[in-house]
Amino acid sequence: MNTDITKKILVIDDNPTDLKLIASLLKSETCAVIAVEDAAQGLEMAMTMKPDLLVLDVMMPIINGYNICRLLKSHPDCCRIPVLLVTSRSTEEDKKIGEEVGADSYMSKPFDPDLLIKTVKQLLEG
Repeated sequence: MNTDITKKILVIDDNPTDLKLIASLLKSETCAVIAVEDAAQGLEMAMTMKPDLLVLDVMMPIINGYNICRLLKSHPDCCRIPVLLVTSRSTEEDKKIGEEVGADSYMSKPFDPDLLIKTVKQLLEG
């Protein structure tokens, strides 16, 4: 495999089941998936490794996904990282908050695996 074409996807979700499911769905020959349960550690990793895509849960302790997204989108070195929020919060108000913090896409749990893969491909293609 040509490592030059490998895309890095960082998945941050404090629910181990959801984290493993999303990571397993997204692993492919052209994507390296890093899965992290701890939100603060995930934020640090996002800022240092600058993944090609961040898949982010919203409801997490200490720092929630909205705040992680807001921090990354306001940082000049990280503002271009596409962010997909995947969350059990599914009201229109929740989606509006996602837009306000700069999320590129928003998906409610439980999600359709095919739709997740399609959305991730679209975000990676820019």
